[in-house]
Amino acid sequence: MKIAILPGDGIGTEIVAQAVRVLHALELKIETETALVGGAAYEAHGHPLPDSTLQLARAADAILFGAVGDWKYDQLERALRPEQAILGLRKQLGLFANLRPALCYPQLTHASSLKPELVAGLDILIIRELTGDIYFGQPRGRRTAVDGHFPGADEAFDTMRYSRPEIERIAHVAFQAARKRSKKVTSVDKANVLETFQFWKDVVTEVHAQYPDVELQHMYVDNAAMQLVKAPKSFDVLVTGNMFGDILSDEAAMLTGSIGMLPSASLDRSNKGLYEPSHGSAPDIAGRDLANPLATILSVAMMLRYSLDQAAAADRIESAVQAVLTAGLRTADIWSQGTTKIGTRAMGDAVVAEITGKAITTKT
Repeated sequence: MKIAILPGDGIGTEIVAQAVRVLHALELKIETETALVGGAAYEAHGHPLPDSTLQLARAADAILFGAVGDWKYDQLERALRPEQAILGLRKQLGLFANLRPALCYPQLTHASSLKPELVAGLDILIIRELTGDIYFGQPRGRRTAVDGHFPGADEAFDTMRYSRPEIERIAHVAFQAARKRSKKVTSVDKANVLETFQFWKDVVTEVHAQYPDVELQHMYVDNAAMQLVKAPKSFDVLVTGNMFGDILSDEAAMLTGSIGMLPSASLDRSNKGLYEPSHGSAPDIAGRDLANPLATILSVAMMLRYSLDQAAAADRIESAVQAVLTAGLRTADIWSQGTTKIGTRAMGDAVVAEITGKAITTKT
């Protein structure tokens, strides 16, 4: 098994380093190869996704991705900005299904912005379509308006669009995932306003006929955003488009206490995937040993489970993370009185110690 390691920018290098240490602690027969991506690749090669990095990603069985982006690149033309690397990988590798679990660990109910009774036991899976919608739709650009409220003025435009096959395949992923959980899917749309999402709703309903054992609920995106903070445990599997999924998954992340706890998987038709934490590159804390590496470490567990057929190894990582939290170890984003605040490296040390059978010593 070969894994492409793409640390990226900002805290990406720090959190990926700890995740790789955890991976090696499992002593599996895995080969890893590291390459530049994002701003780091732009500095070295003049492009955020060099051909050598793309070819490594194509050849690997799975990709572990850190984070990309930095404010200093904001003035670059869009095609050269670090964020284009992740968009390019999704498109070039056909990574259409983004799985983002929002799980609130019992040890972290206090860290959520919601009351503990609302998030205790929270276990949501958000499935986001990843290669269509307004992020990739054409045409897009800037022009001089010829109609509308201000003819002759500069304007910008993007195109929201979905084809039937795109909607069908993500719907199948959602219904199949729900069969392994509580058999309930909430499809999030804006069918009352957007023709694209009326079509989405129609196609998801048609696909649902193949899954009579799964309950299907349709919900407008504004209501879904409200219900996520009002009654989050009413959801099981949410499936939605690229833009809505981007927003709702980050909202759900904060229900768990910190976005630093949430892994994600982006899969193709064969379950080859790119695995990354749900958070960004956080350049303001880069290099300061402050970042929480647990989302990246848990992304490795997802990689082992979904792409590498190593469920037992995935269980070992998840159990180690649980043990570390139970031991009272916390990075700054999840710290509270009575627990021990540690840095990025020390959190990696603790998870590795659990996996290798060494004792964790803590002071609270």
